[in-house]
Amino acid sequence: MTAHAPAHITRHAPTPEQRAAAEAFSTGAHLVIQAGAGTGKTTTLAMLARSARRQGRLGRYIAFNRAVARHAARQFPAEVTCGTAHALAYTAVGRKYRARMNAPRQAGWRTGEALGIDDGMSVRIGPRKVDNKALSHTVLRTVTRFCQSADREIAAHHVPPLRGAESAPLHAHLAALALPFAHKAWADLQHPEHGAVRFEHDHYLKMWALRDPVIPADFLLLDEAQDTNPVVEQVFTAQRDHAQLVLVGDSAQAIYGWRGARDVMTGFDGRQLSLSHSFRFGPALAAEANRWLAIVGAPIRLTGSPCLETELRPLRAPEAILCRTNVGAIVEVIRQLDAGRRVALAGGGEALSALARAAHDLEAGRRTTHPELTLFETWPELREYAESDPAGRDLLPLLELVDEHGAESLLRALDRLSPEESAEVTVSTAHRAKGREWASVRIADDFNGPDDLDEQDADGAPLPGPVDIDEARLAYVAVTRARSLLDIGGLSWINTHPAGDPRPPEGRPRT
Repeated sequence: MTAHAPAHITRHAPTPEQRAAAEAFSTGAHLVIQAGAGTGKTTTLAMLARSARRQGRLGRYIAFNRAVARHAARQFPAEVTCGTAHALAYTAVGRKYRARMNAPRQAGWRTGEALGIDDGMSVRIGPRKVDNKALSHTVLRTVTRFCQSADREIAAHHVPPLRGAESAPLHAHLAALALPFAHKAWADLQHPEHGAVRFEHDHYLKMWALRDPVIPADFLLLDEAQDTNPVVEQVFTAQRDHAQLVLVGDSAQAIYGWRGARDVMTGFDGRQLSLSHSFRFGPALAAEANRWLAIVGAPIRLTGSPCLETELRPLRAPEAILCRTNVGAIVEVIRQLDAGRRVALAGGGEALSALARAAHDLEAGRRTTHPELTLFETWPELREYAESDPAGRDLLPLLELVDEHGAESLLRALDRLSPEESAEVTVSTAHRAKGREWASVRIADDFNGPDDLDEQDADGAPLPGPVDIDEARLAYVAVTRARSLLDIGGLSWINTHPAGDPRPPEGRPRT
């Protein structure tokens, strides 16, 4: 089930923190509300919106996606318009490009060909060969990354790194090749009626942002502010001279930095407030979450609801299994299918099927167009990269899986997935699980702890390395998806890590 504010939250009287947020909002001050997992964020925002109605103020709620905006609209008064930044941009700019947005999809290399990237073109970047398909994909991703940024011009840092060519000199070489075509693609997108590049929603969002728009409202509520694209941040913060700005989210759940998102809550000039009473789970799980909050240096600690009991113990048949990577999700899908369970994959199996097909192509001696693996010409070349280059280590489980089962078997397994509503278990990456909740959750074993240092303790045992902050944020998201039962599984290494403070919650032994 999805985990917007659970229905039972609304039956509780407002907490002191919720009342404090409403009182602060009524003053017109800019606010930052740190809302921990399950703390009634949407319910609190609806309280603010109702207080604004009594003051005769009109506002906008800006959500990350349409589903969240629709959910909020059912709780907010009519005086608050609920939507996305893309919806605002579409009204102002995007509608002029409707004809282009209905264009049929086509392979990226065909778009590249229309931009002047000749079929059959091939260049060497260090040990890798970049063909026309890889370059075309890079050009189109460059434009997308520019559109998600706050920059006014396309530049080298918008060119995405490619696996196998991550070093600075190789990336500079790639950027020199890609930038002229990226500029040509952006120029192509300016024509409302026709063009070679398929027109996407991020394109009109960027065009709107470049116009320095003014959003008519007395106040703006920005949800999920910890994962805001720089282009949305730029537009939103530019409204502070005429509108009250309220940023709400959870800085500890900022897990999309790898795709350009920014935590705009940290460092924002506004009054800092928090929501720390979780209505989702009990004190034992709150104590587990707080270990990770301490590691990331979060400004809040959670208090579990005393009327809810959440147990931490091993689970044989959880409702959900949360994985660190897509490859880890494939492993879990196969395990659960072999155990005879009906398995669903959050978000569907398309992304994992594409990865398995790419592995099948390389295994058969063919190059793949998959953006993750496009620079590798053979399966042994990919294996050498995964085994010898730290940047490729996360691919090792995929290689081992293909060697053990074969790519065709992986594809057949993914074809056996069930819809979530009829599945016995849902497998998900932790990234896809964000914003959701289940009664029982097990953490998969691909959440590896940090590598040991070269140093040793007094007994001669190697000292563990520091916990990566991004990994700790992802762990926090994962452990807070459970309502009743949590098996920390692959994260149990934290129990013996110095940063984890293995003391059990509330004096009870940790299982």
